[in-house]
Amino acid sequence: MMQYSGPVQKMTARLETPVRYQLAMGGTLVDMSALLEQKISLRSTGRIFCVNCNRLTNKSFNQGYCYKCFTTLAQCDSCIISPELCHYDAGTCREPVWADHFCMQDHVVYFANSSGLKVGITRASQVPTRWIDQGATQALAVVRTRSRQQAGLCEAMFRQHVTDRTNWRTMLKGEQEVLDMPAERERLLGLCHAGFAQLQQRFGLHALSVVNGVEPVNISYPVRGLPEKLVSLDLETAGPVAGVLLGIKGQYLIMDSGVLNVRKYTGYELELSFG
Repeated sequence: MMQYSGPVQKMTARLETPVRYQLAMGGTLVDMSALLEQKISLRSTGRIFCVNCNRLTNKSFNQGYCYKCFTTLAQCDSCIISPELCHYDAGTCREPVWADHFCMQDHVVYFANSSGLKVGITRASQVPTRWIDQGATQALAVVRTRSRQQAGLCEAMFRQHVTDRTNWRTMLKGEQEVLDMPAERERLLGLCHAGFAQLQQRFGLHALSVVNGVEPVNISYPVRGLPEKLVSLDLETAGPVAGVLLGIKGQYLIMDSGVLNVRKYTGYELELSFG
């Protein structure tokens, strides 16, 4: 019986056919793709470490932060969830140096097919990682911006016509139809032509630009089966969870006993057993 333990982070993913996954547990990277069709067991030790200060905490906030960091860090502000509300230019950002490296960088507005067509944004450096984390099977970069706020405003514009949400059950079941992503891109750009022109007038023609000459990215995942019911497994209320690993998609481990959202347990000290 092999066993690994340590505080976990979200799984790292490499764009291959299918996607290759590793799970960071402490200082070890566990090859989760190699565990497909094996029985695995995951248990929480009850200890949670803040992903920012590494302090032991009784409760995780915002997927991995202790309460102090959650209430003081700019990366936990509401504008991270709603980037169009960024207040960096107003001089009120709590951590402008951090924002220089996170918010004031090139971002991509994209369309993806996860549980159907959706719009989203990510730092340009996080393509295609963001798409994989959402379990998208198709993705297409549409607009490139010079800041997170500009991307957020662009996303809010598209959001009048397409959702920014993913239904995790539909995503895991793989029930979404294959879309003509270039056609969707042209349709939505046409619907938002006036709004996009206003954003360019506000920030400058070079601040927001339509991405041309790129093809949609198609993503396949290591999923070899699904449980009879997509039950969400909870390590805190159900104790240890165990089952045959049938697949991995997005940040979910798909077992014959149910599915586990690994990202939910960022900072949790877990024990993984298999073999």
